[in-house]
Amino acid sequence: MAEAAEQSAQNLNSGTKPVDPRHAVDEAKLAAWLEANVEGYAGPLEVRQFKGGQSNPTYQLVTPARKYVLRRKPPGKLLPSAHAVDREYKVISGLNKADFPVAKAYALCMDEDVIGTIFYVMENVEGRILWDGTLPDYQPAERRAIYEAQIDTLAALHNVDYAAVGLADYGKPGNYFARQIDRWTKQYKASETKTIEEMDRLMEWLPSTVPSDDQTSIVHGDYRLDNMILHPTESRVIAVLDWELSTLGNPLADFSYFLMNWVMPSDQRGGLSGVDDLAAYGIPTIPEAVARYCKATGRDGLPELDWYFSYNLFRLAGICQGIVGRVRDGTAASAHAQLMEARVPVLAKGAWDFARKAGA
Repeated sequence: MAEAAEQSAQNLNSGTKPVDPRHAVDEAKLAAWLEANVEGYAGPLEVRQFKGGQSNPTYQLVTPARKYVLRRKPPGKLLPSAHAVDREYKVISGLNKADFPVAKAYALCMDEDVIGTIFYVMENVEGRILWDGTLPDYQPAERRAIYEAQIDTLAALHNVDYAAVGLADYGKPGNYFARQIDRWTKQYKASETKTIEEMDRLMEWLPSTVPSDDQTSIVHGDYRLDNMILHPTESRVIAVLDWELSTLGNPLADFSYFLMNWVMPSDQRGGLSGVDDLAAYGIPTIPEAVARYCKATGRDGLPELDWYFSYNLFRLAGICQGIVGRVRDGTAASAHAQLMEARVPVLAKGAWDFARKAGA
């Protein structure tokens, strides 16, 4: 069952399709803008749309010499602060300077007259995007190498000197968890479609129990296996994707979110809790993953994991409810976004279970 779900996620989200009529663009205007703003661009241009990505419509721009990727703000009524593709462009441009694995950023367009909303263009990186966290097509040694590459890449992100690459103003330092809880509480309430008791409890408990929050780094905000491109044959990350939720924040929010794979049910995308013997399977255990990350970032350990897991599941519930709200308002960019509605109460219950383990 889980394998079938993963296959459908892979099939639903992989590759391109003709452009959805709701997200059609004026190709002649776009081509003229590309010619004027993207170094080395030469048409003719074919525009296709990537299947994945519920939030910001993403297109593949095909020319005879090379392919590009365009990410745009969706048309229609939007939640406040969401879909800030100009922020995505800014962080990718900064990380280009740090030699961190992201696509090369080419150009940002703030002129809504070109295709109807703001957008940016970046390199189309060719490699492997994997969806099933159990990596069923790989041998144990390859699985371990892929997981270690993910941990090392995240540690490298958190070690970037964000001020040195022009990102000192990319977010506010300090109080990250309190601010995030407030943000997702507001977005959840703006998108709420029915009362979920656990969410109401979490919105009260989380703000009053935030652990010490004194470190600041660039955080990705959605760091998981299917948001990265692996080298076609080697076990290394060549591009991290989907920077929509990135900001300056506490690196432990990012790392504990990545660790959610280990505690998510195996019928959830990427979940590992159905794998009985991680060592035999080749996947690091949570203590091994924590030790590797801490060594790379100079930490002694990672206490209070149950609180972080509760926070992350609460935040995921808020993100999923936001997608449900966009379906309600007619601005979601993916037909299968409606499947998110069933996930919200499950995530809320999981978050409250971890809150109780953490002392709630």
